Amino acid sequence: MSDIRQTFEEPSGPGEPGSSVGRAGVQPAKRTLAEELRLQLADDIVRGALEPGSLLDESDIARRFGVSRTPVREALRQLVASGLVNARAHRSAVVARPTIVQLNSMFEAMAELEALCAGLAAERMPVVQRRELEGLHERLRVLSYDGNPQLFHEVNEAFHNAIYVGSQNDYVAEMALSTRVRVQPFRRAQFRNLGRLAKSYAEHDRVVVAIMRGDKTGAASAMRDHIETVREEYEVYAVSL
Repeated sequence: MSDIRQTFEEPSGPGEPGSSVGRAGVQPAKRTLAEELRLQLADDIVRGALEPGSLLDESDIARRFGVSRTPVREALRQLVASGLVNARAHRSAVVARPTIVQLNSMFEAMAELEALCAGLAAERMPVVQRRELEGLHERLRVLSYDGNPQLFHEVNEAFHNAIYVGSQNDYVAEMALSTRVRVQPFRRAQFRNLGRLAKSYAEHDRVVVAIMRGDKTGAASAMRDHIETVREEYEVYAVSL
């Protein structure tokens, strides 16, 4: 296993680890060491390499990745928020999995928050930010042919961030980011489904078209449908494991 510290970058600011939103626009994606650990451990859990009930000892994980226990502790705290890990006082954490009810509840909240952001963006997004959104959408079109789920995921996060920013409502944007932290491992996993990248781009296209037209209802509906499809695609992925 390569030293995970090679991918470390300084934190970018408040909000979801690895991304931030603000009136100035979408910030470049930068991940903390804890975030890199969280993503790798989340992948191991979601694809079944770490099974439910497995112990997650901080010292063992630190040795595995060649890091100190501090970022490991933070990564585990973030995984607890996603429902992938159960914390136990004075004992090692253990791998968990959200129930179907819990997962559906998280996706339901995510769909409504993102729909709200998209609808507000259709009404309020300035011209400069609309152009940025179109640029990100074009990058995703190109990446949809490349078959690189990880890179698509990274640009996809910037795409959704741009819509949060475009809502011109910092409070709603922060709630959307906070909720996305919890569902991120599952959203990320479904990009591994065959043909999913192209389908995701097509779903985004309906959102972008509505925003550009200033169609608040259409943008909200298209985004809600997109997140519902993400949930369904994750279920397909989970069954295939």
